[in-house]
Amino acid sequence: MGTRKARERAGRRAAVWGGAVWGGAAALALPLVVVAGGGTAEAASCSPATGPYQRQVEKFLGRPVDGRQSTADCTAVRAFQTKHGISPAQGYAGPLTWQAMSTMLAQRAAGSTPNKAGDCPVDRGRIACVDLTRQLSWIQDGAALKYGPVPVRTGKDGTETRTGPKRIYHRSIDHWSTVYHVSMPYAQFFDGGIAFHSTTKSMWNPPGSGGCVNMRSADAKAYWNLLGKGEDVYVYGRKPGT
Repeated sequence: MGTRKARERAGRRAAVWGGAVWGGAAALALPLVVVAGGGTAEAASCSPATGPYQRQVEKFLGRPVDGRQSTADCTAVRAFQTKHGISPAQGYAGPLTWQAMSTMLAQRAAGSTPNKAGDCPVDRGRIACVDLTRQLSWIQDGAALKYGPVPVRTGKDGTETRTGPKRIYHRSIDHWSTVYHVSMPYAQFFDGGIAFHSTTKSMWNPPGSGGCVNMRSADAKAYWNLLGKGEDVYVYGRKPGT
């Protein structure tokens, strides 16, 4: 009998933790354990520290620019970090976050004249230009802008996208990488294993690719339709952080 009652008591305790009560009072008690001093677990992971790029980040996000971290500042910064896969996503206005934002600003400044400085040659007919410094790519047809500019995600430190004149030598619309074991849709190879291809990652996700020029799906598809085998590619500049 005693053993049976013990089993019943154990069963009731399991029901409390595994059943409806877990979603009620017991669940409400959990943040109090995780967050000593009150608040929620989410609030506790938000950095209270003022980052070295606080003012710049506040201005970029349209926050009041006072150079002091607030809860609202942290929430806005963390949302940006989470969206673009910047880790740790704690709302701290550090160098990696500002690097992503400053790259976005440079891309916006390019507007509809990405080749204003004439760094990408326009005497070769159709050519795909890749500016590593601004993490931008576009297609020229002579002096005319044919497509873009669009944001891209190029090689990280140690696996940089190599610069110089290139040429598309192989295309694979539904490519599978045997090196990284990932899908590479609309892959157009122009330098060894380096290709234009689409990815689901944010274009501002650090630290970068394994050397390929990552693109958003719509842009990679447009490149596939506008370019072909033997077409020119020109890569120049230097990616921030490499």
